[in-house]
Amino acid sequence: MALGILEDHALPHVPGTVHLEEVDSSAHPSSTGNLKHGTGSSSGIVLAPQPSSDPNDPLNWSYGKKLTIVAILMFGAFIMPSTFGPLLSAGTAVVAVELDVSITEVTVLSGYQLLVAGAWGPFVSAFGRKYGKRPQFLFGSLTGLIGTIICSASGTSYSTLRAGRVVQGFAFSAYESLVFSTVADLFFVHERGAYISFFGFALASVSNLASVVCGPITNSLGWKYLFHILDACLGFQLLLVFFFVPETAYERSESLEIDRNAVDSYEEKASSVNVEKIEGRRNTDSSTLRAKKTYWQSLAIWTGVHSDENLLALLAAPLLVNLNLAALWMVVVTGMLSSFYVSQSFVAAQIFAFPPYSLSAAGVGFLFVGPFLGGLLGSIVLALTMDRLILWCTKRNNGIYEPEFRLLPVGFGLIGGVGVVAYAYVLQERGNLYVASFLWGLGLFGIIFILTPANSYVVDAYRDLSSEMFIANMMFKNFLFFGYSYFVNNWTATKGPGEVFYVWGGLTFALALTTIPLYIYGKRYRSYWHRHNLLEKLGMRTHAEM
Repeated sequence: MALGILEDHALPHVPGTVHLEEVDSSAHPSSTGNLKHGTGSSSGIVLAPQPSSDPNDPLNWSYGKKLTIVAILMFGAFIMPSTFGPLLSAGTAVVAVELDVSITEVTVLSGYQLLVAGAWGPFVSAFGRKYGKRPQFLFGSLTGLIGTIICSASGTSYSTLRAGRVVQGFAFSAYESLVFSTVADLFFVHERGAYISFFGFALASVSNLASVVCGPITNSLGWKYLFHILDACLGFQLLLVFFFVPETAYERSESLEIDRNAVDSYEEKASSVNVEKIEGRRNTDSSTLRAKKTYWQSLAIWTGVHSDENLLALLAAPLLVNLNLAALWMVVVTGMLSSFYVSQSFVAAQIFAFPPYSLSAAGVGFLFVGPFLGGLLGSIVLALTMDRLILWCTKRNNGIYEPEFRLLPVGFGLIGGVGVVAYAYVLQERGNLYVASFLWGLGLFGIIFILTPANSYVVDAYRDLSSEMFIANMMFKNFLFFGYSYFVNNWTATKGPGEVFYVWGGLTFALALTTIPLYIYGKRYRSYWHRHNLLEKLGMRTHAEM
């Protein structure tokens, strides 16, 4: 039993398990000696997956180039999935009065947007798998800009504003899902935790910062200026994507995927790694791939077909991937937890803009400082500690890395349940605003310790399914958000915010505890899935790299 994880005896090597670190290099002189290792302080770490000798392999790109890509995609996550939805949250009451509609009708504007984002998800997944991620990011940025321009020109027309919000919905599917699998394209196993934490922060916490900024803008300039400012930001981000985010999908030889194959002999795999031939894209001479692409070549929107799968099969994959119980766990747990803190923003103006609090749009916006700081602090802690934690666990496990090590921080997720329940009590008793903001932040702080480890786990344990998993997750939570937009305001009005958030807090405790059986039995289930892959039985293949 590896640190509480039950061993599997059906396979010689379970996919996802990696001989990641040399605890005693003399003890295994031939097992990993021919494999490529890290450099400097990481010289004892076996690189997984193994990089090819092709300079166009994203794993071989410079750190500066990788970080530039991450920064631009994170900027996109900041201003699309993290800002589009809550853009009007602080000023919901103001917008309702100006357009002469109910608060629920203003909330539903975000609901329509989220419904479109969820429905568009399978297409993003299929097109991303078939034709690469770059076209999906470009399309997302372009539709985001177009939708925001429509909203800017809506005037006092509710229907035009709704049309713009719908178009915006096409924008952020890629920035809410494909960004996580892009991390797997660019980074090795021992590096991914920090970057997944960054994207988790962008998607979970920045939405609260958006309300902090948007509230005062609504107060001083009017809510339409929110869209005017976004127009400039989106135009700039679109240019950055076009000029500095090349295609990251890469068809790597299976012999280099030491974290995905069920083989026992690292020596055999190491000899395969040293073979100079690299499997190139279909119908492409491999020697041409060894010539480093020029900068202008890297800007190509069309980089060929990256999968020979039927497009209809790829469209169905985000739904069928839930046949994998680990995928279903990630989709349900992270989707529901995300929906809890989003529902808090849905009802914030309804609670705080009226007696006994009677806050302005700016005042409501400033309350979001609490959850923003809570999410920020949780993300920083995880970014600094997660990869160190898994390396510490790997050393304790004789140099063998298990993806389940990523789940250990979830214990701190129980803090999220405490925060949400306490927040419910304060609202029910009409307590202090500052205490309410603090507890709102405490809830998100704890939830981050569930969301980020869950996302990191599936990337390492089921990398070949990760794109479809994140699309399924995005669809599930956006459909939840859409449903909430129809009933959560009425529920809050009739039963009070106390009941709503007591329910959410209790579910947070329950969802966090479901991690325990996954941690214990996760390795055995990875083995079972490899031997009984239901997607393969249905004639479908999903690959992180072809």
